Amino acid sequence: MRNLFLFTLSLLPLFCVAQSAKELARFSAPNATQAVAVDSLYFYTVSNSKIVKHRKDNGTVVMEQKYPFKHLNSGIIIDGKLYCSNSNYPEVPMASSLEIFDPNTLEHIGSHSFGIYIGSFTWIDRWQGDWYLMFVHYENYAQEAGKGVAYTMLIQTDSLFRQKAGWVLPKPLIERIRPESISGGSFSADGKLFLNPHHFEEMYICQIPTMGYELELLHTISVPFQGQGLAWDRYQPNVLWGMRRDTREVISMKIED
Repeated sequence: MRNLFLFTLSLLPLFCVAQSAKELARFSAPNATQAVAVDSLYFYTVSNSKIVKHRKDNGTVVMEQKYPFKHLNSGIIIDGKLYCSNSNYPEVPMASSLEIFDPNTLEHIGSHSFGIYIGSFTWIDRWQGDWYLMFVHYENYAQEAGKGVAYTMLIQTDSLFRQKAGWVLPKPLIERIRPESISGGSFSADGKLFLNPHHFEEMYICQIPTMGYELELLHTISVPFQGQGLAWDRYQPNVLWGMRRDTREVISMKIED
């Protein structure tokens, strides 16, 4: 067992929610540069153009596959399919697509192109029957003229990816993450939205507001992850997976109130 990581507030003193997390496992994963996805028996590391499948119990590589993509990002497994966001980052104008894989074989089985849309597509999740996708903006070498981090938006869509609603980031969060943006996100079992930045060792717990256009930031917690794509383990209660780019490791931990 690893050390006990204490979750601490770093943005809004109003929300002093004490939580802790026990690290469960840490695996060497040279392909861990963009994201990690998980299912019942395996975890999958995602880099710009490669996906590697590992056993969850010991990290052993089962298979790997390269693809002709420029910038795969977050991944999530839903109903037996691995969904990954894809973009032309750092090129402008920004163009994005959703790429779909068979996690059993890593074969590419589907695609949905957004073309030039509302930003650079970084993550996708499904909650209560609808899709939630985040399209981000930057204030670095990938910045689109006249736009910045404040143009980042989470959208809710139906099964055909037709927009139903949209929300922007809270202003304190925009100030915290600029010039980068949000790299990963996923809903917890109780409907809280966990967001990962590009490189900070922290996560932002938000929720969909009951009114208005701005996500509600509840609190910020420190984690041993280093930004990028994260994944809830739907087969182990309150277990969250993330990765470190600097050490090329995948880490799982159990979140405790």
